[in-house]
Amino acid sequence: MSMEMTEAAIKDRLLSSDAEYRRLAMEHRSHSDRLDQLSDKPFLSDTEKLEEVTLKKKKLHLKDQMQSIINHHRRQVMG
Repeated sequence: MSMEMTEAAIKDRLLSSDAEYRRLAMEHRSHSDRLDQLSDKPFLSDTEKLEEVTLKKKKLHLKDQMQSIINHHRRQVMG
């Protein structure tokens, strides 16, 4: 196994040790679940379309924040 932790290993470690990362991941999962519900509908109302766009933007922002935490953790581990 290489000295560098895999991204999946870093995510697992952060989920168990970093409250902020865990909060972001839970919120990301919640948005994903809601988007799945919306995608199961045969058509969306205007309100649901707006919700879908908003959730996608929020998910992307959360993913960026999570990646920033991962990158910070990787820099700390690598020294």
